[in-house]
Amino acid sequence: MNYDFSIIFEKFPIFIPAAIETLEISAAAILVGVIFGLIIAFGRLSKIKIIYYISTLYVTIIRGTPIILQLFIVYFGLANIVRLDPFPSAVIAFGAHNAAYIAEIFRGSILSIDKGQMEAARSIGMSNFLAMRRIVLPQAFKRAVPNLGNQFIIAIKDSSLASTIAVGELLLKAQQLGSSNFRFMEYLVLAGIYYLIITGVLSIFVNKLEKRLAVSER
Repeated sequence: MNYDFSIIFEKFPIFIPAAIETLEISAAAILVGVIFGLIIAFGRLSKIKIIYYISTLYVTIIRGTPIILQLFIVYFGLANIVRLDPFPSAVIAFGAHNAAYIAEIFRGSILSIDKGQMEAARSIGMSNFLAMRRIVLPQAFKRAVPNLGNQFIIAIKDSSLASTIAVGELLLKAQQLGSSNFRFMEYLVLAGIYYLIITGVLSIFVNKLEKRLAVSER
């Protein structure tokens, strides 16, 4: 079968709604991941054993099982308890997955800050919470930016798995159009171009942010 890559130019606009769906899923999952990831990171740093063990167990389970299994558990496995639509199921599963990895990024960044800074803050009367918010977290965030950027790019690519539960993102769109005329290669390449554009723009933004934060530190 001869490939007709002119389809890429002809059908490029048709993929825009699917690209928007991909961005929506990714953005929501990243937001959930950042919020819960920070909470879990503090749990992993907690001196309260039960909180530490629960947080550690969560990270171990999520990082030790495939993301598609987690997606199926949320969408299919919980159906007898609560029936979720494909989009919120994907956001919950991907958000929970990202949270485990983002938690480790935050934890590593917080631990990289010299303990003497916290001790100095405490010596001038700051509470642990205030010292963490004003001194440790701003520095930890700057150090976490490169790794967070990489995780966000992974999250965008992982969103393609939402096609397995019929979320109308880029990969599902390519599969649907390809099945209509058996031009799978052309539509898959088109979907790949969209992913490259999205991740490329995000990479540029993260690099600029990283440089800007580095300049502000100097």
